[in-house]
Amino acid sequence: VQLVESGGGSVQAGGSLRLSCAASGSAVSVNVMGWYRQTPGNERELVATHSRADGANYADSAKGRFTISKNKLQTTVYLQMNSLKSEDTAVYYCVYQDRRGQTWGQGTQVTVSS
Repeated sequence: VQLVESGGGSVQAGGSLRLSCAASGSAVSVNVMGWYRQTPGNERELVATHSRADGANYADSAKGRFTISKNKLQTTVYLQMNSLKSEDTAVYYCVYQDRRGQTWGQGTQVTVSS
């Protein structure tokens, strides 16, 4: 499985960004896809995940501001991020998991300036 991420960038506090991650290769529709983020010196942390079976799952920091969704084929995941805060600044990583294992994207930088 290969993952291609897009949509990162710089935005002012209060602004919005939309991240996309497309899975290709041997990707299947029965999967969990989502986003984690990491700042220097810290562990990678959950932002949100989505599966067809269980729907969306959000970290507390994302609830009410971020929305995760997937396309009909369940192979592209989106993260709509609204009301961004400076503390949302991080490298955001896409993750794909199915019964065979887990794949991580290379990461996309999100920078929120106050």
